[in-house]
Amino acid sequence: MSDQDQASVVRSTEPANVQVLLTSGEGVRIDWKDGHHSEYTFDYLRKKCPCATCREHKAQTTDKTLLPMYQEQVRAVQAQPVGHYAVQFTFSDGHTTGIYSFEYFREICPCADCRADRNREEG
Repeated sequence: MSDQDQASVVRSTEPANVQVLLTSGEGVRIDWKDGHHSEYTFDYLRKKCPCATCREHKAQTTDKTLLPMYQEQVRAVQAQPVGHYAVQFTFSDGHTTGIYSFEYFREICPCADCRADRNREEG
């Protein structure tokens, strides 16, 4: 088994601890059962929304580099568990339809190690 295959086998999608920091606006912190730690800002999560509407919009956008000069940072104003497998947020821009499974949280982990793993898998 290659190192890449071993990494995907060991990578847990089961959280040991989840903190949703609504009051401070910091974001979400997840400690995974395999010992990994992930931190997500609410703005990052909003941009990575997995709902059908957002996925369709991203697929139709040809130039992903165009950003407004000033865009207020989105924050979560409410969070609720979805069963034992996901979290659903209400964002300050009114968006509510994204359901973030723990599997998806792990897939989009923004830490340097996970970004490097995704780049290796894509390249």
